[in-house]
Amino acid sequence: MNARQAALEALTRCRRDGAWSGDTLDAIIKSTALDRRDAALASRLCLGVLQNDRLCDFYIGCYHAGKLEPTVRDILRLGVYQLLFLDRVPPRAAVSETVELCRTNRCERAAGLVNAVLRRVAENREALPPVPGEGTGEYLSVKYSHPRWLCDELIGKKGYAFAEAFLQKNNEPPKLFLQVNTLKAETEDYVRALERAEIPFRRMEPAGCIKLDGGLAPALPGFEEGLFYIQDRAARLAVEIAAPEPGMRVLDACACPGGKSFAAAIRMRNRGSILSCDIHEKKLKRLENGAARLGIEIIGTRAMDGRVFDPALEAAFDLVIADVPCSGLGVIAKKPEIRAKDPESLRALPEIQTAILDNLSRYVKPGGALLYSTCTILSEENEDVALRFLKNHPVFTTENFSVCGIQSKDGMYTFWPHADGTDGFFAAKFRRTV
Repeated sequence: MNARQAALEALTRCRRDGAWSGDTLDAIIKSTALDRRDAALASRLCLGVLQNDRLCDFYIGCYHAGKLEPTVRDILRLGVYQLLFLDRVPPRAAVSETVELCRTNRCERAAGLVNAVLRRVAENREALPPVPGEGTGEYLSVKYSHPRWLCDELIGKKGYAFAEAFLQKNNEPPKLFLQVNTLKAETEDYVRALERAEIPFRRMEPAGCIKLDGGLAPALPGFEEGLFYIQDRAARLAVEIAAPEPGMRVLDACACPGGKSFAAAIRMRNRGSILSCDIHEKKLKRLENGAARLGIEIIGTRAMDGRVFDPALEAAFDLVIADVPCSGLGVIAKKPEIRAKDPESLRALPEIQTAILDNLSRYVKPGGALLYSTCTILSEENEDVALRFLKNHPVFTTENFSVCGIQSKDGMYTFWPHADGTDGFFAAKFRRTV
């Protein structure tokens, strides 16, 4: 097993089984004991092909008009991606290594075709046929390999330049953020540990937020000791917006995998209580293990459907966090498979989100706060749900916030990857008045 074979295996499983690329790659890398260099290349190849599949297909189609078997297409995409996006891979090596994949994956008869197409792409790298229709949604859809419906919606609501910047950012290697567990370590001490390990990083706001400059996470110091946890900056900022304080009683209603619960507990200095819930009971064990590793003692867990009212929780919490299920279109950079979602399957989400928000609002004490958040950028799931909630719940009002340079408008803010350097994310803060 080498890097290219690992990437092809991951692409096959994603296509055939609908598997998530990240989990699939992790499993393949662990089972085959790839060294760090090959693991990084395998990850880059798999993610890069998924991020650029439509563009790769366009260039394949420029030099081959016939039908292709799925495995052969995956192999060709790997070759085209290397030729167009990986400057450190010599074209001759990219072609020969990709052709070899045909011979090791029962596609020997396609080796000549793959060789011919990739040689044409390599020969014309500096003068490839242009993607047609510049200035249209179809052009953006092909160039950045996003669904046409999403390109058109972004253009209509935000303008062409904004849409292109967002799509382009989604195709860059995603950055990894870690949050220092200040219950166990001072940020300055952990920064020095990273420096000693020669791991490139940048300090960010809020305090304790660190961005790693590389793509694949290195062996980070202090994991077993619970000195940090992984969480995107936008999700961490959402907890800062919610502003839990020591001694509060907090409900994190859609908590798994647990990042917001951890951030809240650390901000609360491990004083008070947090009830972390999820509809899938089996996911809660991972959250419990994470809390134990971090030394957090105030988190309790239970399985709960956020849409179903529990009288025992009525008006019981100073803060309720509702990070609801959503389309996930803000995390396309990390999960490129999301761009293939059928838009029809997303139409029911606002009703589910509204039902969860309506129910969870009943658990907020008078004077308490309610945070509504998603990891999507669609207004149908964000502002529209928030405004509908306000209309139907006059005892709540929005509360403006200003956190680390983020300034809300009417108590709401959408994080955009290209503008904020975070995942795409939405947060709305409400306050119960009576």
